[in-house]
Amino acid sequence: MEFDLPLLDSLMTTTPDNLLNTPLNDLHVSLGARMVPFAGYSMPVQYPSGLMAEHHHTRKAAGLFDVSHMGQLRLIGPDAAAAFESLMPVDVIDLPVGKQRYGLLLNDEGGIIDDLMFVNRDYAHGGDIFVIVNGACKVGDIAHIQARIGTRCQVIPMPEMALLALQGPQAVTALQRLCPGIDKLVFMTGGKFNIACDSAGPHQTIECFVTRSGYTGEDGFEISVHEMKAEALAHALLAQPEVKPIGLGARNSLRLEAGLCLYGNDIDTSTTPVEAGLNWAMQKVRRAGGARVGGFPGTTKILAQLAGETGALGRKRVGLMALERIPVRDHTELQDLNGKRIGEVTSGLLGPTIDKPVAMGYVTPDFAALGSRVNAIVRGKPVPMEVVAMPFVPTRYYRG
Repeated sequence: MEFDLPLLDSLMTTTPDNLLNTPLNDLHVSLGARMVPFAGYSMPVQYPSGLMAEHHHTRKAAGLFDVSHMGQLRLIGPDAAAAFESLMPVDVIDLPVGKQRYGLLLNDEGGIIDDLMFVNRDYAHGGDIFVIVNGACKVGDIAHIQARIGTRCQVIPMPEMALLALQGPQAVTALQRLCPGIDKLVFMTGGKFNIACDSAGPHQTIECFVTRSGYTGEDGFEISVHEMKAEALAHALLAQPEVKPIGLGARNSLRLEAGLCLYGNDIDTSTTPVEAGLNWAMQKVRRAGGARVGGFPGTTKILAQLAGETGALGRKRVGLMALERIPVRDHTELQDLNGKRIGEVTSGLLGPTIDKPVAMGYVTPDFAALGSRVNAIVRGKPVPMEVVAMPFVPTRYYRG
């Protein structure tokens, strides 16, 4: 199946001028990838087999994604955890060594500057927080973090590092051949590993930092590797019979079926974590009654929304399923059954796994309950939709 052109347009966030290349650019071209501008980089949107085949392969076996456009950085120093916690409504201080957590970088109004992942690599012996941020946001994120907490800890960008994601139910089978012991990791944990890579030389290994996490709803791993070793590692992974290369198109359809937000579509600086339905990402210790309540940007607004104060919450992110076989795209208006505007779709497509049109978007709180009926206005005509639970496809994270 050819790539869905409306979806392609939404992914192409930058113009072709002055694009950067990831360390795997030559490999993508040699594999016949269709390259598009994304987050300032030339990135593979799909390979010759097409989006649908790539999507289904990842759900059934293992897919390799180049996500080297993402930003990687380290926060170093004994005050790094407390400093980083001051920027987010998230528990950083109590995160055990080797554990990973999802975080939300906020502006002073409580809007989401970016969502990110971070790992406590070793607070107890000097402090080392490893952070991965979105590619389109990384320059601004690093500047923001440096400006806010750069006097409390070292903020060290890592532009020399590439990032690969190996996702799917057979990812662990493939990776364990090259890295015995990797199966001991569970979801949202990480550590340093040496991965066998004969293409780097006979019996050679490459040192990587690996987390068991990803952006597809499947079991899998994200692998941080030096840019000079990235292509050798990719070749070693693609040599495994379970693994095929996967582009941005399938990455987008996989994450939407998993109910995961795409920054710039489903969350941005106009969105608070509560509006986005990300309450689960804000631990009790940072909420009212917690030991370290507040102290993050937008505290007053976000705590009021969490408390359910009247008028504090104007909209809410929901999952939507069309009741007719008509895909509903990003930016489609949502109306109540009387024709009144109540919100907008932020991500939408025909879910390849469930073969039904799914979407997420924002509606006023009185239409956010499961089972609520709304209309999406597609080419001037109402398409009935129902508010449903997310994820649309059950997640299969490995928790041990």
